Amino acid sequence: MIQQFTLSNGLHVIAETLPHLRSASVGVWVRAGSIMENPKENGLSHFIEHLAFKGTAHRSARQIAREMDAAGGYLNAATSKLNTVYYAKVIDEDLPLAADILADIVIHPAYDPQEMDRERSVVLEEISMTDDSPEDVAYDLIAEAMFGDQPLGRTILGPRQVIESCSREDILAYRARYYSPDNACIAAAGNFEISRLRDLLEQHFGAWQGSAAEAYPENRVNAVPRILKANKDTEQAHLCLGYAGCAIGSDDVYPMAVFNSVLGGGMSSRLFQRIREESALAYSIYSAPSSYPHCGDFIIYAAVSPRNIRTAVSQIDEEIGLLLRDGMTEEEFIMAKAQLKGGFILGQESAYNRMNGMGSNLSLLGRHIPAEETIQRIEAVTYEDAMRCARDTLQQKRSEAYVGRQIRKYLK
Repeated sequence: MIQQFTLSNGLHVIAETLPHLRSASVGVWVRAGSIMENPKENGLSHFIEHLAFKGTAHRSARQIAREMDAAGGYLNAATSKLNTVYYAKVIDEDLPLAADILADIVIHPAYDPQEMDRERSVVLEEISMTDDSPEDVAYDLIAEAMFGDQPLGRTILGPRQVIESCSREDILAYRARYYSPDNACIAAAGNFEISRLRDLLEQHFGAWQGSAAEAYPENRVNAVPRILKANKDTEQAHLCLGYAGCAIGSDDVYPMAVFNSVLGGGMSSRLFQRIREESALAYSIYSAPSSYPHCGDFIIYAAVSPRNIRTAVSQIDEEIGLLLRDGMTEEEFIMAKAQLKGGFILGQESAYNRMNGMGSNLSLLGRHIPAEETIQRIEAVTYEDAMRCARDTLQQKRSEAYVGRQIRKYLK
């Protein structure tokens, strides 16, 4: 059973009872991702997420970790371009502890200067780790190529200089703009009574106050495609080919998922079979769409030997051309829909996945999407819709990003 309700301060909650489980998952979505940041703030959403675990008005960083570990639970958070999510997974009897700790780290962070400086160093190491990952660099580079100096063109972690120089006052000012019940929601799934959950959340979150919600800023894919290259001393060359996609809530989300499944969404996809299985050019090759409030992207990624980079791109383009010229086969179309439907249904076996889906939809779309609706939307995709999306996407001019050793030599 799924219910939605609102706390006394206007905070929206969606919850699903799963009495056959012995666990509960609960998460808090805050519409504070890198898309909300200007260049001088880039990285603050992610830094604030880290600092939430470094002590509150009621608990030290060690106490936060020890209390959750002592209950055998799991506490974590993640920052994306659109949201910051704080979540806990516990056995059902420890749901009160999960609600208490989540409220504490979201509403009452201490931002102790010494803890801030320690965590600043941790985040700088995370930036260094990402810089050492050529796949991550390639994705950051294709975002820059496609979106330029818009928020979606910047990284989630931000540049080192922003993290090195930001003050406690900067953190407090940024947090005050976005951390409020009007700009957040809660989702929970597991073995609990709705009335008990409502009381717990009212107890811990009901007094939370803050500023009014801010709309997501409009971002658009650049009209003029760009090709960006970065030299890295790596064994492989990493490439991203980027096309404009569809926005969150678009009717094309499901047709795009179908054609993506055929092109590069799995082991039976055309790109995987051609580039990896037949040509043995790559270990990793895939495509994936992403949707944002006003736009979207569609990325093809591969990692190959630098000397094979032109061959790989040529074969990718051949497969795209064949798909656009001849269309997908009926077997591919049926298999793609079955793959999407099966993956979704299997994911519903997890309380965490159900919580995550409900929270994401409520935060980004403002409504709950029942599982039956998702399945119906997948089943309703027609062959014509999937091919129209493929043509609309892949016939555009694209941006490209390349990362690796001697990239410029092999791309001449």
